[in-house]
Amino acid sequence: MDDNLLPDQPARIIVAMSGGVDSSTAAALLVEAGHQVSGLMARLWRDPQVEADVQGAEKSARQVCAHLGIPFQALDLREHFRAQVVNYFAAEYAQGRTPNPCLACNRQIKFGALLRWARANGADYLATGHYARRRQVKGRYQLLRGADPSKDQSYVLYALDQRTLAQVLFPLGSYDKEHVRQMARARGLAAADRDESQEICFIPDNDYRRFMQAHYPKAIRPGAIYDTLGQRIGTHQGLAFYTIGQRKGLGISAAEPLYVMRIDRASNGLVVGRAEELGQSQLVAQEVTFVSGQAPSDKVTAKIRYKAREAQAILSPLGNGRALVTFAEPLRDITPGQAVVFYQGEVVLGGGIISDQLEEG
Repeated sequence: MDDNLLPDQPARIIVAMSGGVDSSTAAALLVEAGHQVSGLMARLWRDPQVEADVQGAEKSARQVCAHLGIPFQALDLREHFRAQVVNYFAAEYAQGRTPNPCLACNRQIKFGALLRWARANGADYLATGHYARRRQVKGRYQLLRGADPSKDQSYVLYALDQRTLAQVLFPLGSYDKEHVRQMARARGLAAADRDESQEICFIPDNDYRRFMQAHYPKAIRPGAIYDTLGQRIGTHQGLAFYTIGQRKGLGISAAEPLYVMRIDRASNGLVVGRAEELGQSQLVAQEVTFVSGQAPSDKVTAKIRYKAREAQAILSPLGNGRALVTFAEPLRDITPGQAVVFYQGEVVLGGGIISDQLEEG
């Protein structure tokens, strides 16, 4: 069984180029396999401070495509990206949630606008540099983890459905990162030694607090900090600056460390408590989707953040795109706005967005 399902016949493939080593190597491998390959880069809105980095990435992508002898095109999606990804990111933080902008970008840009453009322009597939794999079992597509555990990106791809998986390729899914760099160097690709992309591509220094103050100042409203007994013990600088489990930066003097327990957007309040008060064994997810189109019937493992460890869980669909997830033991950092992603072994089952309150279930 092919665990990364790449075309065995020549195909027309558009590669989503970022200027980095991963997409560049993906394009090179597809050219060498005999496919008709083109490079496509999305021009995305960035904080003005990173304009030089943006120009450098496009220059790198153009150099790689010229080196490979394939066409290159840049698609201007700056306004679409700002409206659908950046504004979403800011609005979620303003509401006391902690979003993952990569999820919105994959949905709206990579596997939204770019895939639509690729299909409209005669491509059979859109390829990306993601470290993930796909395979086909009994006529249905499965999404699999990348072979390199340290680079596996299947978490941010959980929302891909059958129709999309039929049209996308992940040429790097079976490789580890160092091997990819070695392949890029061996082929003389300009991107071979480019630095890793930053965590949030549109924020130059990864300081989202500075970014929010500079671009969305109206979303920042100071308010009260309460302990778990309801007593006011301090003042926070704005809900957007805090996340569940946070200890540093609270500005509170206490006999023992205090952590963010709950963010109450209705009252613009922050509730803090001791470490032993953190944790819950259930969450409600919304906007839940499954790669196969159906909820699994067996137990699953779940991740509540991209870098979180997996935990044993029972998944109980609630209808209307919602599900109750019950963990075998309490988890400390269940955070509204993040994704919970479900797995069975190496297979990604699907996922959803963690909602604000368990009571919504």
